[in-house]
Amino acid sequence: MRNYHVSRHHSFYAIGLSYQKADAVTRGHFSITNEQRIKILEEAKQDGLEGLLVTSTCNRTEVYGFAEHPFQLIKLLCKHTQGTVEEFEEVAYVYKNQEAISHLFRMGTGLDSQIVGDFEIISQLKEAFRVSKKYGLDNPFLERLANAVIQASKRIKSETNLSSGATSVSFASVHYILQHVKHVSEKNILLFGTGKIGRNTCENLVKHTKNKSITLINRTKDKAERVAGKFDLIVKDHADLQSEIRKTDILIVATGAQRPTISKELIHAEQDLLILDLSIPKNVSDDVTDLKNVRLVHLDYLSQMTDDTLAKRKEFIPQAEAIIDEVKADFNAWLESRKFAPTIKALKQKLKTIKDEEIDFQSRKINNFNNEHAELVSNRIIQKIMNQFASHLKGEQDTSDASLDLIQKVFQLEKINS
Repeated sequence: MRNYHVSRHHSFYAIGLSYQKADAVTRGHFSITNEQRIKILEEAKQDGLEGLLVTSTCNRTEVYGFAEHPFQLIKLLCKHTQGTVEEFEEVAYVYKNQEAISHLFRMGTGLDSQIVGDFEIISQLKEAFRVSKKYGLDNPFLERLANAVIQASKRIKSETNLSSGATSVSFASVHYILQHVKHVSEKNILLFGTGKIGRNTCENLVKHTKNKSITLINRTKDKAERVAGKFDLIVKDHADLQSEIRKTDILIVATGAQRPTISKELIHAEQDLLILDLSIPKNVSDDVTDLKNVRLVHLDYLSQMTDDTLAKRKEFIPQAEAIIDEVKADFNAWLESRKFAPTIKALKQKLKTIKDEEIDFQSRKINNFNNEHAELVSNRIIQKIMNQFASHLKGEQDTSDASLDLIQKVFQLEKINS
């Protein structure tokens, strides 16, 4: 894709904001729940947009889609979140066509993550595409692009060491605990929230702390029980949250609420309490730090943690970028072929019409004319002609526009816009 649109009337855009310019509070204003994502998709479909992909993670919110102007996507995002257009414009980025494609590759493969090499993002991208497909906002371009990014992610994970060490916020939180809490295996740990980040954090806690005193609480108890069942952990009712906080040494909050779920009034711990907030928007009120024995750490701080493994991972970025370039080149070759596909289809139909007219004429003129043989021979000739044209267009990308115009002119095809 060079100077033509990927859609007949629209361009492909990526609009969003991330940890690079937007702080946790601002990102919280634009965070998207599953319900909000569905509303965005439904309205986009009503507005006639051809394709849309909506992603929202702890460190970014992005919308990918086709539009006449990126403001269509910005307006959709702001309408269904707590953020304003003015606030968005202060920290946002907008990419178009090839830049948007490149950005999705870097985002989906973890190169643009707060923790370089975070491969949790690819599962979130898969889920975003699944939902878009469910609500009819997918198309061949988005499906091919999403699959290409997934392919690049798999190759980077298997062919490089970019994913070694702390590659996610969930691991970084456990890494922080191991570094700052003595005798962690003897501490009481309370995990509030068992969504994806909560589940991953729980797995890392069990694996790295060797702690058997881990308690899980979730608003929906059966979700916590499913997670606890894998590791033989304790589950408490949501109503027990305050009493459990009294007994805990480490509180990890991984809820997905739009407002704080942990307030100063809930905490009456006599011993020192470490709170890790892994949520966007923040789910722990900042005023908990008014309590002298409480230490609060937010995921933005955890994401900035560096260690030897992070430094080693960065050595593999050039290798990862080379893989991305290779996969992206294949995608762009497919995209380039889509440019002349309508003309090839129209040409084939024109040749078929000529063939049908000539066979009809000769069958009436020649005695004992063999229609079956004529059809067989002429169809093979048409296919060979089509293969020649397709091969020429694929091999002459720099002059493909001129070739398309010539084909349309010679065969008197209706002008087709790419």
